[in-house]
Amino acid sequence: MNVFRSRLMPVLVALLALASAGHAQQRSRSFSVGYVYPAGAQQGTTSEHVIAGQFLAGLTNVYVTGGGVTATISDFIHPIQGGELNRLRILADELLAKKAVVRKDFKALEAFRSFKNAKSIKKDSAEEDKEIEELKKKYANATWTAEDEKLLAETRKRMAGGVRRPANPAICELVVCNLTVAPDAVPGEREIRLVTAAGISNPLVFHVGQLPEFSEPASKNIAQQVSAVARISYARNTKPKPVTTVTLPAVVNGQILPGEVDRFRFAATKGQKLVIAVQARQLIPYISDAVPGWFQATLSLYDSEGKELAYDDDFRFNPDPVLYYEIPADGDYVIEVKDSIYRGREDFVYRITIGETPFITSIFPLGGPAGEKTPVELKGWNLPAATLTMDDANKTPGIYPLSIRKGSRVSNFVPFAVDDLPECLAEKSRGGKPQAQHVTLPTIINGRIGKPDETHVFRFDGKASQEIVAEVMARRLNSPLDSVLKLTDAVGKEVAFNDDNTDRGAGLTTHHADSYLTATLPKDGSYLLYLRDTQHKGGFEYGYRLRISAPLPDFALRVVPSSLNARTGNPVSATVFALRKDGFSEPISIQLKDAPAGFKLGNTVVPTNTNQVKIALTAPLAPQDEPVTLKLEGRATVNGREIVHPAVPTQDMMQAFEYRHLVPSQELKVSVTGIFLPKGAGASVKILSDLPIRIPAGGTVKVRLAAPAKAASKVRLELAEAPEGIVIKSVSPSSDGLEVELAGDAAKLKPGQKGSLVVAAYSAPPPPPPPSKKNKMKPKPQPVYKGKPLGILPLISFEVVAR
Repeated sequence: MNVFRSRLMPVLVALLALASAGHAQQRSRSFSVGYVYPAGAQQGTTSEHVIAGQFLAGLTNVYVTGGGVTATISDFIHPIQGGELNRLRILADELLAKKAVVRKDFKALEAFRSFKNAKSIKKDSAEEDKEIEELKKKYANATWTAEDEKLLAETRKRMAGGVRRPANPAICELVVCNLTVAPDAVPGEREIRLVTAAGISNPLVFHVGQLPEFSEPASKNIAQQVSAVARISYARNTKPKPVTTVTLPAVVNGQILPGEVDRFRFAATKGQKLVIAVQARQLIPYISDAVPGWFQATLSLYDSEGKELAYDDDFRFNPDPVLYYEIPADGDYVIEVKDSIYRGREDFVYRITIGETPFITSIFPLGGPAGEKTPVELKGWNLPAATLTMDDANKTPGIYPLSIRKGSRVSNFVPFAVDDLPECLAEKSRGGKPQAQHVTLPTIINGRIGKPDETHVFRFDGKASQEIVAEVMARRLNSPLDSVLKLTDAVGKEVAFNDDNTDRGAGLTTHHADSYLTATLPKDGSYLLYLRDTQHKGGFEYGYRLRISAPLPDFALRVVPSSLNARTGNPVSATVFALRKDGFSEPISIQLKDAPAGFKLGNTVVPTNTNQVKIALTAPLAPQDEPVTLKLEGRATVNGREIVHPAVPTQDMMQAFEYRHLVPSQELKVSVTGIFLPKGAGASVKILSDLPIRIPAGGTVKVRLAAPAKAASKVRLELAEAPEGIVIKSVSPSSDGLEVELAGDAAKLKPGQKGSLVVAAYSAPPPPPPPSKKNKMKPKPQPVYKGKPLGILPLISFEVVAR
């Protein structure tokens, strides 16, 4: 990185106008929430919840997507340290002294004085006696009231929660709120966010349910949670927790701390067909500082004698366990939930649904053609029907949720794919040997590996040099199939092979088990495509959709993060990821769709063969009363046809210290708050040079910025994001305000390379003090002071050109 410190007083004053925006962006990087407990609520109820996070001061509201949920904030609990803790100690000392004088408890006053002096420099007896007399005189006419006693108790209580080193700073602050869910609120998965003076937080999963909810009141757990926050390391809890009795049907909520095991007792009658489904990883998909990266729950069912009747630690490839059990006799039963290796922390939050609820385990086919109605077979528990019809008349290609109702109860949701290619069903194998089914391209084949070691074979005719793509959609559609594909010519010579293929768009998938292969056919003739399960398994649930076609160049978009915090009239940055498919390499134009007035997005393009780009979204000049929902879309041209796709809001989440996943969110929310300009600061910085800036490989180019010169400032510019080979060579004043000279390294840059530069502004550090004449020793090296963040300049798009 190239850094330049300006020593010229009048040229960078306008950068101070970005100071508040810089603070907002800095806060947005650290202002976050880690869990909500309980992570759901029943329709038509009001319940207490705790939301934990970091840097939550200035809290103003709690926002839940989908409507029908309102919030009232009742408390904010956070670690105290430094100056605040000292202030509380001084207040407690004053109150204790006052109490001792008023009650003429001079022994207590003497003990207080000795204790206080023991913490400071020791004084002789005369000084101590003088101090006591001063306290007597100060409080001679004072009275000790009930309000004083209450204040002393509250101060002591607050001091007891003082924390110097929180065990997990990311969840060390607690917001207590009451959420009221309307009776007609739509059940299902929502997102909950906090709104503060700094903006809006990242989203957390929150469920609106139909069943009665059981959980310990959030306030009852506060003392335990604050205590856990204060611990530097977690100790295993060996004391058994009491069993909680619930009435079915129900949703039970809990948190698992180290070593804890939660148990719930319920009465059941013979013949009841219970579904017991855990939501844990579904609530918090990835935890950055825990291995394997989520709360790995286990679930057991016991009878009244303590005999284990059923156990599960996952549901197929889903880490959250699900049990189905038909009750053999009337009586009491107990479910037990814990972490698989007895780990625990406050964000190990879970929800367990218990009852005769409808639950879909698998469907067939896994999708259908757009514009048609598709009969779908259902398998599962407590289902009201064995089939349903998916009406795809008005659906565009994509993946849609499928569920079924049993009375007023809604089942779980499973994915159903819709596409616009011709479709057919895979033929059943005959005689135990794979039979080659002839298909005409392009096609999507709906099939299932019905039994272990079954192989499906498809024959198609091809031409020399013809490009072929074969793609399986199974694991991404909730099928346990772990596919493998092999393409051969008519005599069995292998042309292409694939087992697993990573799809970054499937952010909740950790084992990318779907196969994808491409091939250029070597000659005219027939070809055979083999599909099987690599683990040699099979059954009704092992469904798949197999696309065989020529390459269909396309793309999908993800925008990160899904919560943006902007200052009025200033840009805020985000990243758009382009997930290119079937060799698509063309540029993609990013635009706002139906945006409220005042929001602007400059000419933003994902360049050819590039997979991500920074965007700069400019906020309106007026603050917005509530966070705004924005939509972005991308446009590209393929073979003369325009393709338009939405940019899906996404959180870039880390798993287990290393792996990163693009996890989709429901909405892109933008908070726009006012900006507080330092005195004398002018308008925001603007790029005056024509964009894109043309940077010669091996040369330099100057970028002109408009920056008024009304006040003095010392500012340092730094390339926050730039390709290797581009540096800031110099910064100098100009007639317009400012010139930034960029240099390009010919050895590291290639003509035609495109992108955007992100330039950050910092307050320049103060000059080092002059060497002392008394001390001629070499001064100790001082830590590098980066300076106070002032903000991000507008994005500078560039293109590398030949010198």
